[in-house]
Amino acid sequence: MKDLVLIGGGHSHAIVLKMFGFKPLPGVRLTLISDVLHAPYSGMLPGHVAGFYDYDECHIDLRSLAEFARCQIVVDRAIAIDFNKNLVICQTRPPVNFDLLSVDIGSTPATLSVPGAAEYAIAAKPVPEFLASWNQLISERQNHPQKPLRIAIVGGGAGGVELALNMQSRLGKEEGRRKREEGSGKKEVARRKWEENLENLLLEIHLFHSGAELMPAHNHRVRRRLQEILISRGIELHFKEKVCAVKKIERKTNPQFHSDYQISCKSGLELECDRIFWVTQASAAHWIGESGLAADSNGFIQVNDCLQSVSHPNVFAAGDIAAMLNYPRPKAGVFAVRQGKPLFENLQQFLLEKPLKPFAPQKQYLGLIGTGNKRAIASRGNFMWESRLLWYWKDWIDRQFMQKFSNLRKTGDTQ
Repeated sequence: MKDLVLIGGGHSHAIVLKMFGFKPLPGVRLTLISDVLHAPYSGMLPGHVAGFYDYDECHIDLRSLAEFARCQIVVDRAIAIDFNKNLVICQTRPPVNFDLLSVDIGSTPATLSVPGAAEYAIAAKPVPEFLASWNQLISERQNHPQKPLRIAIVGGGAGGVELALNMQSRLGKEEGRRKREEGSGKKEVARRKWEENLENLLLEIHLFHSGAELMPAHNHRVRRRLQEILISRGIELHFKEKVCAVKKIERKTNPQFHSDYQISCKSGLELECDRIFWVTQASAAHWIGESGLAADSNGFIQVNDCLQSVSHPNVFAAGDIAAMLNYPRPKAGVFAVRQGKPLFENLQQFLLEKPLKPFAPQKQYLGLIGTGNKRAIASRGNFMWESRLLWYWKDWIDRQFMQKFSNLRKTGDTQ
């Protein structure tokens, strides 16, 4: 019996589990180590933030998926790998033996280099922690819709821009819903009026970006159009602002009427705010490099064209945590999804002691950026298109992907 251990329930591993369910390999014991039983699907998370999808619609049920794949689940977080004994060290559970290992744990925003960010800012990843903080904020907004709210978002890439627009949409709806109920009842007229007056809400959103332009990975037309949308909705843009510190403000009198945190920039700019969300460049878990795996300058596992570690042949990696030596690509969910099938095939080939199959990811991908109002902007190379139809097309694609993990036959066990 050979032990194949999957660390993390990312998009690639979700596909691997499903394919093992359809095509099991005799003599192989599957184990999934995951600290969550519901894995978020990145394509639908902005829509979830905006209130377009509920929790179940944008999360993959790993328990049901593992049962279908006859895979044991260890509900815990991996914190190290002992290659001398071939053990995955877990945070609270006993170590897990492996013969073959696959890692798909995603990434987290790089916050540790900024004093106070890890303690007081809310990172966009890990997603469960982010959503817990977001839901708490929504609850507070529902209970106190008239209380001024100031949010800071650090990071002007696609993630930060999309988060700003969808957050504003969701928070604005709490006041917009009340105004529509008090109004004429004509939903379309009320909706348009709400959109036109977003900047008049008791809500401020500030977006901090260290560069001169937003979203450097996209073409100029996309960058310009999204900047126009952000400005038109009253979102404050702070370009060439390097956040150097985050601190909690301690007040002796009337703390309930003041913001709790302060952002400080190298330029001298300071801003008091109620929440700080961190959506900067991705970084890897520290234990990856500490375990001895070959990693790039950001800590991501270096893999060859077969998604195999260049330093440890019995380790594979996919998704954000993997860095393909010959095909450097941005950290995007579309690549993790495309790596799922090649990863499954090479894991089986390795277990069968057969030659591995090289995989070449696409050079470009179609980015669909939601603007929080059921419209989207398409970005690919020098191409840009904005339409409500794009959002519904994206919605259809995302729902089709999630449908692949529904109603699976249950045949396994859970630890």
